Amino acid sequence: MKPAHEREQLIKDINVLLHQAYDSTLDEIHALLKRIDDVDDEEDLKAIKEAREDIRINGTESWDEIQSTLSS
Repeated sequence: MKPAHEREQLIKDINVLLHQAYDSTLDEIHALLKRIDDVDDEEDLKAIKEAREDIRINGTESWDEIQSTLSS
């Protein structure tokens, strides 16, 4: 992730460009951002399902088991 000051500057730069864009371009940008967000959501859901499947197949360890493994 970018440092906060770089992120803020990037957002300002994008905002300037957005104010200069045609309405049709804004519609395209909005659609693209929504698709990116939807893909991110799908990837998150896929990762959760994979983690649950891994737990179902391999089981889990209790915190006491993890602590004893670490202290050994």
